Amino acid sequence: MDNEKIKAEFSRTAAVIGEDGLAKLSKARVAVFGVGGVGGYVCEALARSGVGALDLFDMDTVSPTNINRQIIALHSTIGRYKTEVMKERILDINPDCTVTEHRVFYMPENADGYDLSQYDLIVDAIDTVTAKIELAVRAASLSIPMIACMGTGNKLDVSKLTISDISKTTICPLARVMRRELRLRGINHLPVLYSTELPLTSGTDENGKKVPASTAFVPAAAGLMIGAYVLKELIK
Repeated sequence: MDNEKIKAEFSRTAAVIGEDGLAKLSKARVAVFGVGGVGGYVCEALARSGVGALDLFDMDTVSPTNINRQIIALHSTIGRYKTEVMKERILDINPDCTVTEHRVFYMPENADGYDLSQYDLIVDAIDTVTAKIELAVRAASLSIPMIACMGTGNKLDVSKLTISDISKTTICPLARVMRRELRLRGINHLPVLYSTELPLTSGTDENGKKVPASTAFVPAAAGLMIGAYVLKELIK
């Protein structure tokens, strides 16, 4: 990162974390698994902080139901791959960022195809429990720092969001399942973002199928909190 960039786009960040901190961010490579309501705002925060390389893992495309909460979801982006839209946005924010798309639903069956050892930190913002467990186990085996997002659906109170070790989580049903499954695999500690708010009742779609309710602000707040956590971890 040259001095002009430090003086311009990232000067206000450098004023907080120093030029040495900004230099560390510019050399960091972070993987974000899931570029949706939470993951999109993680990418936004990291791009605006000057992180040098971001790998985006997601196979999904933007749908109309994403518009209420996902930063990349617009009527003009419906039908496009989320990683593609997010990459364009990141490069518009920071053209010096190296953005790599991985259009894949990360699962145990295809996990061998991805080398996690190249990342300085991994963000888990995916929904599938088996994928979250697989990612946590592989990150732990490689001693790669990771933070995982627990459930943000059916929530209204952003003040109930917190980052803690998974061993200390309460109330969150997803955290309970993850905690149990990781312990069975010998993993007792993992930084997670979760909510202490009791889940609200899920809504239903046009076919009467139960779907998670969501808001514009809870996933966004969760993503920005994770982004802040990642920044602090990378510069310490």
